[in-house]
This record gives sequence, C-alpha cells and structure tokens, in this order.
Amino acid sequence: MKKRILGNSGLEVFAMGMGVMNLSFGTGKPVGQAEAIKTIRFAYEKEITFFDTAQAYGPYVNEKLLGEALVPFREDVVVATKFGFKLENGAIEGVDNRPENIRAVAEASLKSLKTDYIDLFYQHRVDPNVPIEEVAGTLKDLIQEGKIRH
Repeated sequence: MKKRILGNSGLEVFAMGMGVMNLSFGTGKPVGQAEAIKTIRFAYEKEITFFDTAQAYGPYVNEKLLGEALVPFREDVVVATKFGFKLENGAIEGVDNRPENIRAVAEASLKSLKTDYIDLFYQHRVDPNVPIEEVAGTLKDLIQEGKIRH
C-alpha cells in the first residue's frame, strides 16, 4: 500500500486510513460497541493502520471505542485525535484552544485511548482568542513530554 508523509515532522502513514467517527457519533445511527470494535479490527486485518478520532465525538465516546479496539495492536498503528472544543456538561459549547484546555484534552484523550502517547494530535477548530503561537508552543511541550509524537 502507498505511504504518505504528513506535514514536515516525518510522520509516515499508509495512504488509506479509517475515520471512526460514525461508528459511535455523527451523521448516522451508531452501531453497537461490539460491532464497531469488530469493524476496526477487521480494518486492521486488511492493513489499515491509520485511525482518526476526536475529543468532540461523543465527547470522548469515540476515543474510548477506538482505544478498546486497538488494545491488541496499539504499537502497530497510528492514532490521530483532535482538540479544540469547549465542553460543558458533555456538550460542545464553542471553541477553546487555551494551553490549559489543550493539556486537559490530551490527558483525557490518553486515558480514553488507553495509551501513553498520541501519534498525531491536532487542532480541530481554530480559536480566534488564542494566538497560534500559544497553541504551537503547547503542542511542542507535549511532544517534549512524550505525550504526543506529532
């Protein structure tokens, strides 16, 4: 399968990946957890090794689903997840890219995904109230701490 380099940090992924949002959240009726896990694992058997999810999908419900599905082969895949929303009482209430929120989302995502690192952590929505330099600086710090890789 063809591979691609994402960005300029050297992250290499297969050209085909799987966004798992609609398995538990999104535009259609969610499937049951057992069926969703079976689907993700089937994708892995077919050489899909790049999986995308986000804090906002559920919130965190989709990350928990993906984390559970990937337990047997976490080291063999690339996991992408996103930050950037303000959550209140389990609902999205706008954007929030303040450094403290990015860190809180990273910690919650690590727990949800049942992992000690996130391969690709990126901004889901731009927050016009937070300078991009602060966002980038926070991500750099998380990379240096080993919590995210790219």
